[in-house]
Amino acid sequence: MIELHYWPTPNGHKITLFLEESSLPYEIIPVNIGAGEQFEPDFLRIAPNNRMPAIVDTAPADGGAPVSLFESGAILVYLAEKTGKFLSTDMRVRYDTLQWLFWQMGGLGPMAGQNHHFSVYAPEKIEYAIKRYVNETNRLYGVLNKRLADREFIAGDYSIADMAAYPWVVPHERQGQNLDDFPNVKRWFHAIKARPATVAAYEKGKSVSTTPTVSEEARKVLFGQTAASVR
Repeated sequence: MIELHYWPTPNGHKITLFLEESSLPYEIIPVNIGAGEQFEPDFLRIAPNNRMPAIVDTAPADGGAPVSLFESGAILVYLAEKTGKFLSTDMRVRYDTLQWLFWQMGGLGPMAGQNHHFSVYAPEKIEYAIKRYVNETNRLYGVLNKRLADREFIAGDYSIADMAAYPWVVPHERQGQNLDDFPNVKRWFHAIKARPATVAAYEKGKSVSTTPTVSEEARKVLFGQTAASVR
């Protein structure tokens, strides 16, 4: 059984996408990040960076004690290796997939996240910051669009690279991006959106919460963190 510590954000959706695709049994343990539940001692024991998602695998492949993991990219690799799905054993395809997973983790996710912050959540609208991150998001969409010009999915077959990137493209309108400008991304996006596991994953998210994560009260929790938050 996989215990998934989760809230319906792009990083949370990555893991439910995998779990629904693979049919691994799992239980969702909600972590309301707007209410500060990511700072609870029990959660910090498995996720010391006070970010969800995190998992606990109560039945790891080695038969030993439960395995806990944080960081969505690491979780995707772990689940892929556990199940033998969505990450090729062919060396060239495997590392092609992993480099695009890391592209999402180091590029698309953080840049789109800053886009969201300065365009939507920041109390002061700083023109330079908004332009900086909207433009960088646009550049990354262009990189993805070029990549998808001659293949159905990011690494050929549907993989953890697609599961990582897709949730960060779902809020494209909020990011100031028009999918009509990126026809290959648009085709890819709608192909993933139509997958039954994608539909099921996002329905699971709605069953956890349909209220905005970032309320006025939540801003203090989410955007006022210092080292003291994890002591």
